[in-house]
Amino acid sequence: MVLIIPSRIWEYIIAGLAIILAPGPSVLFTIARAIAWGRLTAVLTCLGNTFGMFTVSVVVAFGLGPIFQHNHTIYITMQWMGALYLVYLGIMAIREARTHAAQMTTLKGSKPTYWKTIREGYMVGVLNPKGIIFFAAILPQFTDSSKGHLTSQLLLLGFIFVFLGFFCDSGWGILAGSFRNWLASNDRRLVQLRIVGGVVMMGLGVITFVNSLLQK
Repeated sequence: MVLIIPSRIWEYIIAGLAIILAPGPSVLFTIARAIAWGRLTAVLTCLGNTFGMFTVSVVVAFGLGPIFQHNHTIYITMQWMGALYLVYLGIMAIREARTHAAQMTTLKGSKPTYWKTIREGYMVGVLNPKGIIFFAAILPQFTDSSKGHLTSQLLLLGFIFVFLGFFCDSGWGILAGSFRNWLASNDRRLVQLRIVGGVVMMGLGVITFVNSLLQK
């Protein structure tokens, strides 16, 4: 497979970091486990989540890459759908911030084994709507259609995203594990974290929609 480096790769890295750092389902899951069972469990959760997200990126690359290359209408439509869904996720994150905060401090049961931790992290990564939308609707706008080999470009960008995601999400987990008592003692801190994530996702949705209009 030919390796093509898209010309907007640095813009992509910035956008990727923005959506990774916005506390979405995978980050919330990691923080909840860090508060309940500590830093190692959080990092192993992130490892499983990374494998899950990369699975999604591979499916999107091979499934949608050829379609995007030959049908610009579908390419733009997917970006619009992704933009609207990101705005929806942001609104729901803000509306349900208090509920999410409560869930992050109420994990019960015994500490899971290492393998179970990775496996459960994988399932969160595969089913994470933020990741699915990013790979299917936002990531393609950073490819260079004129250079061809869109599947190869999508795979490269997907790998970069999950690579950055592992270290950023692990950072969230390590911080949460280090300050687990401080975070668990006041739901307001977790509520504010969720609201910030919602605002960021809404902003990314608007930017995605604007960029799709500029490409028409």
